[in-house]
Amino acid sequence: MRRRTIAAVTTSRADYSHMYWPLKDLLEHPQVDLKVIVLGSHLSPEFGSAVREIEKDGIPIAARVECLLSSDTDVGMAKTIGVATLSLTDLLGQMRPDLLLLIADRYEMLAPASVALALRIPVAHIEGGEVSEGAIDNAVRNALTMMAHIHFTSTYKARMRVIAMGEEEWRVHRAGAPSLDHLHRSQLLNREKLEKHLQLELVQPTLLVAYHPVTIFRDTIREADALFAALEKIPGQILFCYPNADAGSRILIERTEAFLVQRGSGRMFVNLDAIIYWSLLRNVDLLMGNSSSGIMETASFALPTINIGLRQQGRESARNVLNASAQVSSILQTVEIARSAVFRESLNGMTNPYGDGHASERIVEVLTTTSLSEDLLIKHARDLKIPRPQPE
Repeated sequence: MRRRTIAAVTTSRADYSHMYWPLKDLLEHPQVDLKVIVLGSHLSPEFGSAVREIEKDGIPIAARVECLLSSDTDVGMAKTIGVATLSLTDLLGQMRPDLLLLIADRYEMLAPASVALALRIPVAHIEGGEVSEGAIDNAVRNALTMMAHIHFTSTYKARMRVIAMGEEEWRVHRAGAPSLDHLHRSQLLNREKLEKHLQLELVQPTLLVAYHPVTIFRDTIREADALFAALEKIPGQILFCYPNADAGSRILIERTEAFLVQRGSGRMFVNLDAIIYWSLLRNVDLLMGNSSSGIMETASFALPTINIGLRQQGRESARNVLNASAQVSSILQTVEIARSAVFRESLNGMTNPYGDGHASERIVEVLTTTSLSEDLLIKHARDLKIPRPQPE
């Protein structure tokens, strides 16, 4: 069997943490020639040049595509897609991989998927079938599903949703979320080592905030007022993760910096690699925000999580997640519940619906054994059972 060339695209620190173990396993597979393509905020000094994390991990980078505009608007986001499309057309047109591997729902992923469609390169997509009604990610994710030929979903419900979109069942595999593989395959830091690495004492209670622009709104940060007003009333240490490179992210960064100055304590982290981030989740007492990580990953630690506002509306969640509206009173009431002994005790024995930590092996098995014949590109419509109209 000839080696197959698999190109994989990563655009940010977030999706790379999910892609880490599939990339590692593909890199070591004797029948795979892996081509990692890096673009988006990975290459931006403003967002921490996260490409250095890939280099540190020893994963060879086949190409770097500069496309992210230094902008804080939706026009900048749209132009970023266009710049990426032009660059990737030349790159993928020359590379001609057997498969293109994409993940999740970042708007930049529309560029490689569109180029692959025109070049007849089969696409494999991870984490389709999920729902986040308050972000353009929802439409991006569904568009990627329709342009993909192999699907790896995180949950059983997500698999059924992809099939309901018309995809043939043999194409859709429930693998689990590959980010959870870190729990079984990576060595997390204990509290002492984590504090030394962060140069920070994790006094209790410590709240971690992971909050991003709500991209379905024209004013993408309109829900942020309630968040910061509530944070002013919450005791304890507060730590922040950097927001995504979306319209409104610069304003969120400025507001966070001003909040930390006024509070006189706390920290904002531009880039946390996967091991440090997972170790932090294990050592804080509460996560708050509107990040998918707060829903997909915190369940593995039974970490109380408050999901604020519209961004993740509709996403499947475990019982450690409490939803709060973007109102100060709702957020504070939910914090009180999340920090109660009764709620924490209710999480004993819970499981994470997003997987068991063995997603990578399932993904790699399918990617290395699926037939690459032209049949892979031809997606057959599923028969619809349409009820006959009743006579009047």
